[in-house]
Amino acid sequence: MITVVANDVEFACLEEGSGPLALCMHGFPDTAHTWRHLMPQLAAQGFRAVAPFQRGYAPTSVPADGCYQSGALLADINALHEALGGGPDSVLIGHDWGAVAAYGAVALEPHRWRKLVTLAVPPAAVVNSDFEQMKRSFYMFLFQTPIAERVVAADDMAFLDHLWHEWSPSYDASPDLVFVKESLRPKGRLSAALAYYRTLFDPSTHSPRYRKAQSALMRTAPVPTLYLHGDQDGCLPPPDAATLTRQLAEGSSYVTLPGVGHFPQLEAPDLVGKLVLEWAT
Repeated sequence: MITVVANDVEFACLEEGSGPLALCMHGFPDTAHTWRHLMPQLAAQGFRAVAPFQRGYAPTSVPADGCYQSGALLADINALHEALGGGPDSVLIGHDWGAVAAYGAVALEPHRWRKLVTLAVPPAAVVNSDFEQMKRSFYMFLFQTPIAERVVAADDMAFLDHLWHEWSPSYDASPDLVFVKESLRPKGRLSAALAYYRTLFDPSTHSPRYRKAQSALMRTAPVPTLYLHGDQDGCLPPPDAATLTRQLAEGSSYVTLPGVGHFPQLEAPDLVGKLVLEWAT
């Protein structure tokens, strides 16, 4: 593991290989270990694969500015690219919250990135907001309440076990839940992870420092994008292909993965590795 200071945050990162940067950003409730299958594949093909623990997730530091808005997350990505010495041949890979931030990072500073890969969360304009999706997204509304920490922390964070099971019912998430709980147990870390969601509904938490970055979230990432989504995803169903295509750059590709839930990089690591490497090389 290495430590990199970027955007005033000390990031703990997993690292493997050498060559052009392949930056891999995780989501919730997850950690950098979610890329443990993909990173060796990237390294074997001549990439320097780096997977940071996102801001607030131990062992990365809690940010001094207390900001967890999406604009801060995408600013972190571009700052990590700079700190890691990435060039214009870099590849950005993001899952869940990592995908949300990746779209914005590329839209804000496209010169840093040659290719983009996103998994499980499409651009914001594509996400459905019908009643069925609102039911699936109940956790987002729970996280706005003052009891959220108590609910999620109860019974050794059993709430997270249930989320993983609902989102990827055919996957045994036992090792991943160990990683996640270790990351969120230290004081303040669970609140940090929940703050990603709280800032979505409370603009008063947004910092003027990230105003420009925040505005990039609604722009199309102007870099060819490979989008992967499991057809058994219990968090978000696969988006409509025509709608998604309108929100991606020219030359992009959309692949639906059969029998796969919300964590494709873990559930179908060989297939995802093959698709990512074909796209990135």
